[in-house]
Amino acid sequence: MANHKSALKRIRQSQERRLRNRYYGKTVRNAVRKFKKLTDKKEAVEQLPKLYAMIDKLAKRNIIHKNKAGNLKAKITKYANGLS
Repeated sequence: MANHKSALKRIRQSQERRLRNRYYGKTVRNAVRKFKKLTDKKEAVEQLPKLYAMIDKLAKRNIIHKNKAGNLKAKITKYANGLS
């Protein structure tokens, strides 16, 4: 158990941040799953910039690694281009 007030506060803060980061990560994962279920190319191309923004925001906040963000964006772009 923590012995200092500052340590207790740090525990509270890190717990809140952890939960918030998990929520953001899960939201993006679900968005990618929904995106991969799309069959209409027009709709996919329309949603691509929104998904890019979500992924970039996670990478900027260090919730996911920047290389993982790049890999995700490459995969969803490849998927969108493969639709007819």
